[in-house]
Amino acid sequence: MEIKGTPFEHGYSMPAEWEPHSHCWMGWPERPDNWREHAKLAQRVFATVAAAISRFEPVTVCASSSQWGEARSCLPHNVRVVEMSMNDSWFRDTGPTFVVKKSDSSSDKQQKVAGIDWTFNSWGGPSDGCYDDWSLDLLVARKILELERLPRFPHSLILEGGSIHVDGEGSCLTTEECLLNKNRNPHLTKEQIEDELKAYLGVRKIIWLPRGLYGDDDTNGHIDNMCCFAKPGVVLLSWTDDESDPQHERSAEALSVLTSTSDAQDRQLQVIKLHVPGPLYMTEDEAAGILQSGESKPRLPGTRLAASYVNFYIANGAIITPQFGDKKWDDEAVRVLSKAFPEHEVVPIEGAREIVLGGGNIHCITQQQPSCL
Repeated sequence: MEIKGTPFEHGYSMPAEWEPHSHCWMGWPERPDNWREHAKLAQRVFATVAAAISRFEPVTVCASSSQWGEARSCLPHNVRVVEMSMNDSWFRDTGPTFVVKKSDSSSDKQQKVAGIDWTFNSWGGPSDGCYDDWSLDLLVARKILELERLPRFPHSLILEGGSIHVDGEGSCLTTEECLLNKNRNPHLTKEQIEDELKAYLGVRKIIWLPRGLYGDDDTNGHIDNMCCFAKPGVVLLSWTDDESDPQHERSAEALSVLTSTSDAQDRQLQVIKLHVPGPLYMTEDEAAGILQSGESKPRLPGTRLAASYVNFYIANGAIITPQFGDKKWDDEAVRVLSKAFPEHEVVPIEGAREIVLGGGNIHCITQQQPSCL
């Protein structure tokens, strides 16, 4: 069901990711020009992520008709597998952004759930996008909302879910590098984009970081690789102590913004530094396993990987976090996240390097559906 008007006009807003979920949605990778070895290695890690999340909340994995059987055989029985066509499996960006409507009645605490169906252009359109044809991805959000029989707010704004992060109390984090990029919405000013975010997410204040993670060229600097809320008033920031690393300048720049601003509730933000791994680079062998087709952005040896521990998924009672094989910083990430989320079990996912080889990580391949109760 399509709803006219904006979510805010109808009383909806986007909840924080740590609020209760009814569901998690994922896609199933298969395109050989992005995932090496015909996606077999990535599929194993996706299955590990889905299985880990399914311990805490229901999970649905969407797979194409040719891959449904493979996905079903790789995934545990408690994970639902449904057939859905897609161009690639980044459901954070192609799936719906869910919003909730809380009842005005104190005796009726039920929340109603709907979804925003943003416009997707493969992270940059014909000239800068990650692949040439994204026509199937354009329908993913609508199909999920149809499956769940949830209301849909269509929007012509080109925006991906990984480019925004909210605290559920009126604040939104994003980056100028992404949302103000000329390959998204060049006809809109910064103020006009802010107005759209406020109208659709139900937020009151946008906190703009200048840039995202160094090397995150695929998404033009999504916030979910750089910074996120851990709770209202507290943010986790990708960091490096190495001043010779180009990431240091970006992290210091972001730290300056975050420590000099307040959130929508007029709280000064507390910043927790979460050190990045590596740096890590795509190897010759890894690049050789990708079928460079000319239809998608090439994956070349020596490319710095946009690896970040901020790119985790908050499940009901758990933090599903990537591990990259860098023991020092893998262990440190688990320690920092355990302290930041003391009520959650931190679940490390070994082999998450396989996901970052394709251009993202655990947060990028998941989309939470908030609970209606």
